[in-house]
Amino acid sequence: MKKVSKILLRFLLILFLLLNIITAFHAYKFTHFYDADKVAIKKPGNKSGWDITGDILFGIDAVKQKNTVTADSTFQTVYLKSSTCPRLEAWYIPAASARGTVCMFHGHGASKSGIFEESKVFRKLGYNTLLVDFRAHGNSEGNTSTIGYDESEDVKLAYDYIKNKGEKNIVLWGISMGAAAVSKSISDYGLTPAKLILEMPFGSILKAAEGRIKMMKLPGEPLATMITFWGGVEHGFWAFNMKPVEFAKKIDCPVLLQWGRKDPRVTEQETMDIYKNIHSSKKLVVYESCGHGSLCECEPEKWTNEITAFLK
Repeated sequence: MKKVSKILLRFLLILFLLLNIITAFHAYKFTHFYDADKVAIKKPGNKSGWDITGDILFGIDAVKQKNTVTADSTFQTVYLKSSTCPRLEAWYIPAASARGTVCMFHGHGASKSGIFEESKVFRKLGYNTLLVDFRAHGNSEGNTSTIGYDESEDVKLAYDYIKNKGEKNIVLWGISMGAAAVSKSISDYGLTPAKLILEMPFGSILKAAEGRIKMMKLPGEPLATMITFWGGVEHGFWAFNMKPVEFAKKIDCPVLLQWGRKDPRVTEQETMDIYKNIHSSKKLVVYESCGHGSLCECEPEKWTNEITAFLK
């Protein structure tokens, strides 16, 4: 009986170690983007059985997405930098007779090109826009993302840049990781924007990891907890403290919170918890036909109407 117990204990220990190794790899891949010219990544249709097995065991390699919109003479390319932040690239696009400026922040794995349609609507409404590539995204430096944790500094750099231009009416807009980073930046640095527009922020990094894992058709727990733990360890912070649902309590300006009913990553409960914790003037808008993507492109008329009404 003792021999059987020892064998079982050894088996469980080996299983535990293997599971930690696998989740540590997944955490690394989740937070790192490779330069397209330095790694060859196969498309899903070209992957062999060994390739797919490797993705399941060790995570999927992600390429750093470049911008697909070509800047013209109306764009002012801006570079933001601090001693603790890689150099960020942003586009400042002025509007005629501007009423204010909207600082815009994209989601995980995207770039400022992906929020260009939203910026066009803001400019039509009379707002300058500053579109920012987060660290490790687009044309900004770096290859490491912390899913909004360190990116809160990127938000502050953009906010300070616009504030130093003399702008009084600053609106912060973010989608997914961008919305999470905005909420953390307000909590960390005490930013005082005139208004906030948050689209599909996750409730916590743990919930974000759970949503990503479920998209891979794998059980959310205990994998989400382990990936969250290893992601924080690999980047030197306690990832379980990355909770936009808690940061929402520090917001004291009007907020427009938006979410898509078909979102497979951010749940309705997460959205309602964030909404409940916002104690300032607020409005929640649900888009019935949209998932975890651009609400502006999914339901353009409704999105434009809600944005227009909120910014009046």
